[in-house]
Amino acid sequence: QVQLVESGGGLVQAGGSLRLSCAASANIFSSSTMGWYRQAPGKQRDLVATITSRGYTNYADSVKGRFTISRDGAKNTVYLQMNSLQPEDTAVYYCRADNGWRGAYWGQGTQVTVSS
Repeated sequence: QVQLVESGGGLVQAGGSLRLSCAASANIFSSSTMGWYRQAPGKQRDLVATITSRGYTNYADSVKGRFTISRDGAKNTVYLQMNSLQPEDTAVYYCRADNGWRGAYWGQGTQVTVSS
């Protein structure tokens, strides 16, 4: 019943920008902490940014000042604006919805590749 659909990934040159979108099921979006995570080949899946249902944000140190997470309640969508992209940002980016005891869900992932 819960769906998370990511979009916006692609290939970009170093210094460029991308905006990722994740459209979530309406029945869980408003009560969930939404997050973006990323995983490079052979690496752990790491937190990039989260935003709570009240709008409080948290960022990994590696992306502070460059990435911005936001949410649009009318569209049931969470965004990740990524600026000043570097090759080290290359990874599959995953959307996550954490609805507490009700459950947590992952999107399918979207590839971001940054060339030097």
